[in-house]
Amino acid sequence: MTPSASEFFANSFDADDDELVAVAEEPDPRTIDRTKPVVVTGASGLVGTRTCAELAARGWRVRGVVRDAARAAEKLGHLRIEIRSGDIRDPDSMRSALRGAGALVHLAAIAIEKKGESYVEINARGTDMLLDACRTESVSRVVYMSQNGADSSSPYPFLRSKGLAQDAVTTSEMRWTVLKPSVIFGPDDEFVNVLARLVRLSPVVYPLPGGGTARFQPVAVGDVAQAVARCLDDDSTIRRTFSLGGPVPITLRQMTERILVAMNTSRILVGIPVAVLRPLIAVAQNLLPNPPVTTGLLDLLEIDNVIPDNDLDSELGIDPVPFAPEELLYLRKITFGSAIRSLLH
Repeated sequence: MTPSASEFFANSFDADDDELVAVAEEPDPRTIDRTKPVVVTGASGLVGTRTCAELAARGWRVRGVVRDAARAAEKLGHLRIEIRSGDIRDPDSMRSALRGAGALVHLAAIAIEKKGESYVEINARGTDMLLDACRTESVSRVVYMSQNGADSSSPYPFLRSKGLAQDAVTTSEMRWTVLKPSVIFGPDDEFVNVLARLVRLSPVVYPLPGGGTARFQPVAVGDVAQAVARCLDDDSTIRRTFSLGGPVPITLRQMTERILVAMNTSRILVGIPVAVLRPLIAVAQNLLPNPPVTTGLLDLLEIDNVIPDNDLDSELGIDPVPFAPEELLYLRKITFGSAIRSLLH
């Protein structure tokens, strides 16, 4: 007699047998729903612009959060992404931006304090408010852009604010990933471009704070954007921290020499003690609407910012772009006039 269908399946999947049992796979609750947008704060910034482009190219739906949508459209208008106006200090706008989202990439931060914009207010408290908005809108996946050297007990205000934000992320219930890059270089960055503008403003002699002996490990913005995308793609990066740097550490003097080659110019490099530069920087900080450097950032030019264990290649499989003159040719567009204008706007 031919067995019924129920008898056949009962016999075939007897619990005493060692045969494999086919069962329907439950969806991994950790996996991001790719039908939902990834919200990127600071979307019109250096890293934000490249990250939005990288994610869009990989098929993610992207919702970029910016302060000024009209200005951001100049940088992001060519991408097929959604642009929202918002401020990470405004809980209502952040809840609105996160509504229906599947993940958050938090890049928004300030490197230089201005009137009404402090490190604590933007970098630390802004992150706290953003995490609260994530909880309200049930967004549990977050990739946070911290900073190499960030520490909530750091004596340096910028690094301390990033450390406080990092602690808020890593002690939360979120499915977080933290990225800690050394200085990031690329068009419109806030470090290498500043050095290049100072080159244009220094006709013969170029001062090197602390003699230019501090070591950095500059990482290309495109590599950082790839790192963000790979972390979103790979759930094994959840609740892990990754340090990101270029191929090798180089001193501030070596960085400056390569900048000069890229700009096709020359200067006499002279080491100046930070103590001598501090009063000059303090005056500029008080007089200029947009000072190129502050006394707080001046202190950071005296300490090493290197990556002992570079996770960019060892963990994320990204071959880092070197800090080489041919990668810095965008600096040639900086003129004396544009350098002056940057101080006033």
